[in-house]
Amino acid sequence: MRKPPGKYAWTATVGEKGQIVIPKQARELFDIHPGDTLLLLGDEQMGIAIPPKKAMEMLGRHIFGEEQPNE
Repeated sequence: MRKPPGKYAWTATVGEKGQIVIPKQARELFDIHPGDTLLLLGDEQMGIAIPPKKAMEMLGRHIFGEEQPNE
């Protein structure tokens, strides 16, 4: 089965303290660095999602009614 362009799948092991290690390839692809804060979204039926870091900024702008910057 061929991987669709732009789609990825990784696995992570949960440690005793509930921590997971994000695979190096994923950290590099999504520009994740030590000390970064990530947003985790959960749905009891669909599972857990970790959206891109920009999603937290966009959510904050939406909550506070600020306009989105031109991209």
